Amino acid sequence: MDKKNKKQTDSRENILFLAWIAAVISMFGSLYFSEIKEFEPCTLCWYQRILMYPFVIILGLAVIRKDYRITFYTMIISAIGGFTSLYHYSLQKFSLLSNSAPSCGRVPCSGEYINWYGFITIPFLALIGFIIIFVCSLIIWKKTKENLDR
Repeated sequence: MDKKNKKQTDSRENILFLAWIAAVISMFGSLYFSEIKEFEPCTLCWYQRILMYPFVIILGLAVIRKDYRITFYTMIISAIGGFTSLYHYSLQKFSLLSNSAPSCGRVPCSGEYINWYGFITIPFLALIGFIIIFVCSLIIWKKTKENLDR
């Protein structure tokens, strides 16, 4: 293996590790809000958790095994999670949507437990986590594809 391929492999390892760290922080952040702060998650929060939590295991195993092929699947799942978070965030921030939003359980999806700096809410934090995982996965997928094309 020449130096260029070694360097590229190392960068993919680091980027994959970054995606895993984003998933771990997202998972523990959501658990902090629900278990420590005792904020009851709404239905859309549960959907985002369902999409985020498996990343901790999937990306963790991928880091250990140096399996870069998983990034195609993590891109797709993180995109779905990102769109879910974006929709949820829109329900919170746009009155047109929040006024016509259906009730989604005991806790309304338009409710804001936190509102840091006027725009950072829990769905916004989830969206950032999904974006980080998506971008990392996309970079790794492109680098892996370039290696196969050579």
